[in-house]
Amino acid sequence: IRAAYRAGQGAFGENYLQEALEKMEALGDLDLEWHFIGRIQSNKTRQIAERFAWVHSLCNLHHAHRLSEQRPARLPPLKACVQINLEGEASKGGLAPDAASSFLTACVGLEKLDIVGLMTLPAPAEDEAAQRLPFRALRELRDRLATPDRPLDALSMGMSDDLEAAIAEGATLVRIGTAVFGPRA
Repeated sequence: IRAAYRAGQGAFGENYLQEALEKMEALGDLDLEWHFIGRIQSNKTRQIAERFAWVHSLCNLHHAHRLSEQRPARLPPLKACVQINLEGEASKGGLAPDAASSFLTACVGLEKLDIVGLMTLPAPAEDEAAQRLPFRALRELRDRLATPDRPLDALSMGMSDDLEAAIAEGATLVRIGTAVFGPRA
């Protein structure tokens, strides 16, 4: 992380809260922006609200309320992407696309939570044309849901193996940990 920071990278995402907290402690001398990209658990919302600038995996209204309520007043609102489960995969979190509009409406008025976009984790695909399909679907969903008051500018989609396809479809945030840090042990 220090080498990536020296090379100009300032934002880092973490899937696991405990690992993130250890890294935050060890790297407290650096001006880093932390993104929580893992599955949110109710008993971890306070730490997420207090320690992260972004959360990419919001898909539960109870968690949205807790994150807003637990965000310290001294910090700006927590930026959030709503996770969309485009393919209905049981092993992945996220809202069904047709539930996104009502979820966004239910989050209006949460003062310490700023929903700025959408996120997805599609199933792996072999070629770029197949990779692009779910990313295009998320972008099109965002285009339908965006309003002048809620433009949903962020599209968190794409990882090390499919980032080119995601960028081609409009990704503004890509998660490329494996390409930068290597595969997990």
